[in-house]
Amino acid sequence: MKIGEKVQPGLLTFACLLVLITTGNAFAQDQQLRSVPAGEEVKKMKGVVTKRDPDSFRMQDPNGGPQVVVVLTAQTEVKSHKKGVFRGSKEYGQSYILRGLRLEVDGVGNSEGQIVADKIRFDEQDLRSAQALKSTVDPLEAELNDKLRLQQQEQERLAGQIAETQALTEQAQAAADKAQQTADHANNRINGLDDFDSLKTITVPFATNSATLGPKAKATIDEAAAWVKTQNTKGWVMAVVGYADSTGSSQRNIDLSERRANAVIYYIVSKYKMPLNRLVQPFGYGQLEPVADNKTKEGRAKNRRVEIRLMVNKGIAGTVGKGN
Repeated sequence: MKIGEKVQPGLLTFACLLVLITTGNAFAQDQQLRSVPAGEEVKKMKGVVTKRDPDSFRMQDPNGGPQVVVVLTAQTEVKSHKKGVFRGSKEYGQSYILRGLRLEVDGVGNSEGQIVADKIRFDEQDLRSAQALKSTVDPLEAELNDKLRLQQQEQERLAGQIAETQALTEQAQAAADKAQQTADHANNRINGLDDFDSLKTITVPFATNSATLGPKAKATIDEAAAWVKTQNTKGWVMAVVGYADSTGSSQRNIDLSERRANAVIYYIVSKYKMPLNRLVQPFGYGQLEPVADNKTKEGRAKNRRVEIRLMVNKGIAGTVGKGN
């Protein structure tokens, strides 16, 4: 987190970014897939898109676990959720299904263990978050891929020189070996893009039914920011996850926890000028994953929180392959 970096004002509206990354889990591409039995009906399966292909995508439960492949057909219906009695849902093209989008799927299992989607629903707010995520992550991946291509070209050039000049001196051979190591290191940086190490979790408290940062909450964030200034933050990213106690309805608690996460992000971005590409897409888990008993006043107070999870991306930090 580089305090003082300039933030593009137009991106502040997308402060609800956070995944996976999801954090690291939201972007894991090669983990074990879940198989859905052929003919089994799937209703309102919730998850986050982790990989997008032309005619399918992978999705994962926000709490983690194996991913499942969802197949798109010409008959797949893609819409936003209805907003109350007087505002219906809006139809979208399949191109709006983006990595990082939280959605809901109805469909049926096929012979390959995939879900053939009949209906897909999502919140328009989640769509805006996924679009903002795409605008920040895609340029980074493109830059890293360009560097990889250049390294591969250099590696091929050096291999050709070795084949033509077998009588290289010891010094020339050492230089070629060093170039090979550089190329291997670049490959490891690309492969480690979704590989995160957890560094520290900061818990920010909230009052009952409130998404407003109080003095104690701001002091907690300020203390964490002061600590960050003393660290080497190369390759760091931040995931912001909101929670609520069990008071009220489940949907209300989800909305409240999301607003709490957004309040923390806005405070950090506006006060410390943290660039949004350091954020992994946030989530509001509502009353899920309590850290204390909701039956007591003290327990509910602990569950009304936002967790700021500081992580380091091995690929960017250059620590892949070093035993970290």
